[in-house]
Amino acid sequence: MSLLKTEKVIMQFGGVVAVNDLNIDIKKGELAALIGPNGAGKTTAFNVITGVYTPTSGSVLLSPANENDSIDITGKRPDLITGLGIARTFQNIRLFKELSVMENVLIATHQNVNYNFLSAIFRTPKARRGEAEAKEKCEFLLDKLGLIDLKDEKSSSLPYGQQRHLEIARALATSPELLLLDEPAAGMNPQETDELTDFIYQIRSDFDLTIFMIEHHMDLVMQISDHIYVLDFGCTIAKGTPDEIQNNQKVIKAYLGVDADA
Repeated sequence: MSLLKTEKVIMQFGGVVAVNDLNIDIKKGELAALIGPNGAGKTTAFNVITGVYTPTSGSVLLSPANENDSIDITGKRPDLITGLGIARTFQNIRLFKELSVMENVLIATHQNVNYNFLSAIFRTPKARRGEAEAKEKCEFLLDKLGLIDLKDEKSSSLPYGQQRHLEIARALATSPELLLLDEPAAGMNPQETDELTDFIYQIRSDFDLTIFMIEHHMDLVMQISDHIYVLDFGCTIAKGTPDEIQNNQKVIKAYLGVDADA
């Protein structure tokens, strides 16, 4: 069953077509990857899916578990898209550096609070229960992701790999069905990358997630992905299993700049 589809999506900035005729189909429970050379349009595609950009043309369709039909999320505000079940991380880590680990995750739970502004101001029983539930949820996430002992530390004090985990914990606090990871292995050493592979498998299983990631680390992509889409100059030049992608001549040429048998 499809969870996310893009249909003939074009994203144009003036005379530059950053994404051209993007058609992807992410199945529920799948771990899919979007790859391509620098400047291929990968992050632009993520920005269209998450509402940062409204595409010039085309549609983005989401089929949440609690809906009978797909929902057209094209151009919706990012917060509304998050509320429908899509969360993301960023290529450059975007934590609140002066806030604690716990506070960074608590911020994300506002998406699902069941009390209003006045209830929070007057500290009503409903607001207090809601805050307690949010804190309990955050502690559960931090425990699952191995960060509970650091909950009172400033996020900026964490090593790079743990900051990545914290950013993912914050995304998970929104209760997503689909998690978009933008270059999760960026800046990691080989040991951290191996640990990340296990970590991604873990969170997919523990939180019943569908995962769509951008990644340049090809060993990670080929090991972990069920399905891969390849962009080059905004166009999809290939899609398929890791084996199919590794042997695709268009993909080899896009990455190497020459024919494989030249």
